[in-house]
Amino acid sequence: MAWETALTQGVTPNYYLAMPQDPLVIEDFPGRKDGQRILRLSGPLVIATLFGFQAKVRASTSPALIIDFTNVPYVDSAGIGALVGAYVTHQNDRRSLALVGVSDRVHSALQVTRVDHFFRFFNTLAEAEDAA
Repeated sequence: MAWETALTQGVTPNYYLAMPQDPLVIEDFPGRKDGQRILRLSGPLVIATLFGFQAKVRASTSPALIIDFTNVPYVDSAGIGALVGAYVTHQNDRRSLALVGVSDRVHSALQVTRVDHFFRFFNTLAEAEDAA
């Protein structure tokens, strides 16, 4: 049934068909220096995938957390909120947080929401490890 026909017959079309969500895979490993922890993300950081991310961030007690965004294609507002939450926690505990390999798309989302200035950005994991 065409959507025009459905509307004239009082049937509301389903505009938001369920689509499979790409998973967020999180690798957790130590950095080159003592006290460094690296989370390598692969997949989108969005509301459907952020709970695992939040759990990993909360579980990390290392002085320096480096989050590798090289394989993160996009974030939504919930993902940005989770990042800001990670920043606040690390600032309050006097721990550092660095983002690596952030794509233009993700960086633009952080700029538009005016939270990009909270984060330290690095192009490579080695640069972030050297700075931490």
